[in-house]
Amino acid sequence: MGAPFDYTYIFSYFPKLLSTLGMTLLIVGGSLLVGMIVSFFIALPRLYRIPVLNTLARVYVSFFRGTPVLIQLFLFYYGLPEILKLAHVDISKAPVVVFVILTYGLHTGAFMSETIRASVTAVDRGQVEAAYAVGMGGYQAFTRIVLPQALAIAIPVFSNLVIALLKDTSLAFTLGVMEMTGKAETLGSLTQHFIEAYISLALIYLAVSLTLERLLLIAERRLLRHEQPDAAGHRRFRLQRKSSYRHMVASMDSGKGGAEA
Repeated sequence: MGAPFDYTYIFSYFPKLLSTLGMTLLIVGGSLLVGMIVSFFIALPRLYRIPVLNTLARVYVSFFRGTPVLIQLFLFYYGLPEILKLAHVDISKAPVVVFVILTYGLHTGAFMSETIRASVTAVDRGQVEAAYAVGMGGYQAFTRIVLPQALAIAIPVFSNLVIALLKDTSLAFTLGVMEMTGKAETLGSLTQHFIEAYISLALIYLAVSLTLERLLLIAERRLLRHEQPDAAGHRRFRLQRKSSYRHMVASMDSGKGGAEA
């Protein structure tokens, strides 16, 4: 049994937990960077249906969407060094956070690749054909017509992925990374005030999540600023965007955590 509840510990834990916020944000930022790079290489074969690569991409997405993040962390931390030893590459002394960022990056990349694929396919094909008709090349049509609309469609889903990634980083402490959850566990063990530590932790996660959500909402509005000249036009765009969003969701085989068929 822990010590009797004392709300004063909630406030005293804030600065101690915030001291490890940097590590949590480092994991989030590093994972997003890795995920973005990986997602493009996974989404392209699926968009253009490149033989063999398309199949490999589907297997990759299915694995990372269909297995728990915690299992993936253990597999990469304990299994990857052993596999690389067969090629005479020793990474056993690499910092634990490298394995954590790599795992979360590959995990996030699987979901981001589906977001990219679905967002691009949600853009009306007729607009691309019209761009070709006025003399645009494939690169110009993509960067001027498809990409801006795809980004606007993808931002709400990307926002959910970022928030989910932030919460998933709480599992990094299982490998010994001293991020916020690991710090809360340590504080609770030292003082036996576990509830107070978890309340402080929850409030910090909530504040960071709301901040990230707000920043991404601002980014979404900036992307849509040219699509909102007047109220009537805004309503028409919202209806069209909802339709595109439903198309995107329908084209994704399953949500976060589900295996691809």
